[in-house]
Amino acid sequence: MAKQVKQAAADGVTGKNVDAADVPVVGLREPCPCGSGRRYKACHGKSSGSVSTLRAFEGFASECDLIAMRELVPAATAPLTLNDGSGRVVTIASVLPMAWPALVRADGTIMLGLQVNTDNGDVSCDLGSALARALETEPGNPVPPTRDMAGAPRLQDLVDVTVPLAISVHEGFDFWIDGDEMTTEMKESLERANSYAHPTTRLKSVEAAYWTEMGPKEHLRWVMPQEEEPLLNALSRLHAREETSLGENTRLVGMFRAQGLMAPVWDLPLGFGAEACEVPAAKFAERLAAALKESAPLTDSERRARAGLTTRQVTLR
Repeated sequence: MAKQVKQAAADGVTGKNVDAADVPVVGLREPCPCGSGRRYKACHGKSSGSVSTLRAFEGFASECDLIAMRELVPAATAPLTLNDGSGRVVTIASVLPMAWPALVRADGTIMLGLQVNTDNGDVSCDLGSALARALETEPGNPVPPTRDMAGAPRLQDLVDVTVPLAISVHEGFDFWIDGDEMTTEMKESLERANSYAHPTTRLKSVEAAYWTEMGPKEHLRWVMPQEEEPLLNALSRLHAREETSLGENTRLVGMFRAQGLMAPVWDLPLGFGAEACEVPAAKFAERLAAALKESAPLTDSERRARAGLTTRQVTLR
């Protein structure tokens, strides 16, 4: 199929002209193999139109980090413990080879992919289905995608949600597979994925904040646990007072909305680095906590600030 897509691109037949069945599955944020120039999730990896349940990871101690791993972070993993009393640990990953929902490795260990290409209305149900099927899959095999969610559990039903996750951010996707498991198809998927894995670091001073360098730009993207309305009000108060900066030549430029929570985004000057974010982020967290406690109506300047922030929101689907 991949050869058919490459030939189609060479012949000038791309995008919607390529049958979906001929487009190999890749990671959601990779360029679509059809040659359209769009990301896979916005092209042939687009879901059938279902709207994801809000707060898919609600109840997890690390809800914000799970959202970041699914929506923002290229390569990261964390251990999850099954809640069946066995103590068995599975590894949840930002994305797996060929965007498989899950992979049972040759030694029996299970890897669960957050960036899945099927969206049945509840991301956690998609993940729960993949994990349940992985527990019944023979070692050395991937778990294929499915749209049959009949009787599928949610992820929260299968794992311990009470323990904060130990997030490991990776430079690339070499954590996927051992050398003796590598097939040609896996190698091609690994090379594609590594080509777009931009440098990313999780901050230590605050929760679920990730520095990243993307080409000529650096950003801080920070998934926050507060409800949208009070968070917007608090950010508006700080923005009106010019208290949202993280340092010289940094600025709050907008927000992502994903899985029911908000992720403010800062532009940083090139060369700023993750380490330089640590202290300013911690101090900003203190200012934000104080602003969240304020209950007075927004002033005119704060309302204008809120209007500006609202127009710079992007919903990730």
